[in-house]
Amino acid sequence: MIRRTFIAALCLASSLAAGPRLTTIQDLLYKADGTRFNGILTIVWGSFLSADSATIMTQSATVKVVGGILKVGLVPSPVNPPSYYTVTYNSDGRTQFQETWDVPVSSTPVRVRDVRIVAAAVNSSSNGADTSGGASGPIPESDVTGLVADLSARPLSGSAMSAGRVAFVNSLGAIDSVSGNASDCLHVDGSSAPCGGSGANFVDGDLPAGIVDGANTTFTLTNTPSPASSVAVYRNGMLQKAGFDFNLNGATVQFVTADAPQPSDTLLASYRIAGTAGSSTTTYPQPQVLCTGTGTSTTGTTMASIGACAIPPGLLSAGDRVEIHFDLAHSGAAAGFTFEADWGGTPILNRSGASSDVLVSGRAEAAVLATGAQLSAQSWGTVLPFSAVVTASPSAYAAGLTVNFQGTLAQSGDTLTLAHYTVVRLP
Repeated sequence: MIRRTFIAALCLASSLAAGPRLTTIQDLLYKADGTRFNGILTIVWGSFLSADSATIMTQSATVKVVGGILKVGLVPSPVNPPSYYTVTYNSDGRTQFQETWDVPVSSTPVRVRDVRIVAAAVNSSSNGADTSGGASGPIPESDVTGLVADLSARPLSGSAMSAGRVAFVNSLGAIDSVSGNASDCLHVDGSSAPCGGSGANFVDGDLPAGIVDGANTTFTLTNTPSPASSVAVYRNGMLQKAGFDFNLNGATVQFVTADAPQPSDTLLASYRIAGTAGSSTTTYPQPQVLCTGTGTSTTGTTMASIGACAIPPGLLSAGDRVEIHFDLAHSGAAAGFTFEADWGGTPILNRSGASSDVLVSGRAEAAVLATGAQLSAQSWGTVLPFSAVVTASPSAYAAGLTVNFQGTLAQSGDTLTLAHYTVVRLP
């Protein structure tokens, strides 16, 4: 009987000496720059009763981490009531960060990611350790300094808020969604309407109509500027001052007498016009006469210019179409002649007339492409048979381009005159 009692006491003593069951946390820790973490982990816990009924007292432990290697055994965290470990990482002589561990029951080593939990609410009176053994829960918003005020200052969802729509802030400061059709355009006030609307259209590079002869001072724009203050008139590329160089009355540009445009001047105007519902912006809603007038004469036997139309930079763009009309007059019977029309550096046509060709006419078109243009032309005369040609031109137009008319006589004694020419840009 005594022997049995002794054996039972010995077994109980061995059980008590073995201590509570531990879970091993083993991991390799790195810093964000890829180097291994070196430092000290201070692990703090409150008193609790372990799963195997061992009484754990409030205490802390310090664990050294060298070369990133962490290995520590801890009693699994109790479930009811819950209690957690507070772990503070120290390195380079200062505190780096703090986190909370919930250690599970495990017969195999676990990693830090297996025990780390999102900041649990713990008893602040125990420096992070839950010594009361009471239940923990989420931190109330009112316990975080300034959080309630910051949340109140942010925009809230309005009654018209819905997913997949453009958002705007309504008059109450809440976020609503814009209503309307998917093809509508959005206004700055959060309303929507069909695109186009009644906004202003812009007219750029408008050529004022009127004779440029040094005496005429009245020119007419294609449209009436709206507002009138939006008009900008350029003379040979130089901006003219409204009320000083010219006055605007409706669509009429009236130059002062002292500033009457001279025959070699080029006039251009840019302005805004009132739009109409559903309209789209058009830079020149009507055909524009770029150049028109009479040319000069030649009596020489070498090719010479007898008229030209200089199209300013930035006026033409891909999709434009330019029409060219010209008429020649030949006087004398000594011999024939040759005439040519050029689009930049590209001849549109080149033909020779007989001495009996008193009158000659030509028509040409230039279809402006992304680069260069496609050209077509027709010509005929008193006896010169009708002819049509088509060609392509690589001449760049963005920096400006000249339509040139040239002529030469086979023998001196006759005269070849450019009677009239017109260059028109179509909308």
